[in-house]
Amino acid sequence: MHLRTEGPGLTDYQDAWDLQRQVHQDVVDDIAPDTVILVEHPSVYTAGRRTNLADRPDDGTPVVDVDRGGKITWHGPGQLVAYPIVRLAEPVDVVAYVRALESAVMDVCTALGLTTHRVEGRSGVWLAATPTRRERKVCAIGVRVARGVTMHGLALNCSPDLGEFSRIVPCGISDADVTSLTLETGRQVTIDEATPLLVAALHEHLGPLLAATPATGTTGAAVTTGAAVTTAVSVPSVRSAG
Repeated sequence: MHLRTEGPGLTDYQDAWDLQRQVHQDVVDDIAPDTVILVEHPSVYTAGRRTNLADRPDDGTPVVDVDRGGKITWHGPGQLVAYPIVRLAEPVDVVAYVRALESAVMDVCTALGLTTHRVEGRSGVWLAATPTRRERKVCAIGVRVARGVTMHGLALNCSPDLGEFSRIVPCGISDADVTSLTLETGRQVTIDEATPLLVAALHEHLGPLLAATPATGTTGAAVTTGAAVTTAVSVPSVRSAG
């Protein structure tokens, strides 16, 4: 695979969404490889198609309505957002794809010394309740699949301001909390630290779900950080990516 990088800096949500749609069309048209866009956004609330009015901010805070599944969430500094734009093998299994994203994030958490789990009926990656803390989500997932190619993806809380979630009902879930890798590990976990762990885990867990590319007959993905592609650096390919 190839790692394509722009360099450090925040990427406006609308710019990233525009890039997603362009790359999605290119992957559909077989003129671009499977791609994972990795970004960090300025503070923004986005609402999926199942968002209820009661889940939204009641103080006039702007919300961007998007075409992914799920409900409302927040993106902002300190949060690693991954948008896999990949062609899934037929028959397309959206549930298996979401589970693969969850598995990738759970591997990242394991590498950082955290034990996480899934919650039946809820997407994302969770930490178990304790006698003093409720069950809490460290990574939200919301996806869309159109013409066999994925969009949107996951948001992993590395070191964000968790107070930003207080204006909404995150993902429409009122009986649980939101957490971060930094809070749970008791040390600063940066996006720079989490990124290579996530890239490797996505390769491992997404690979078996990807369709063979017409040009090569093999699966693989590019990884783009930032909203523009400027250079390409070869990195080892992990074929069991998922």
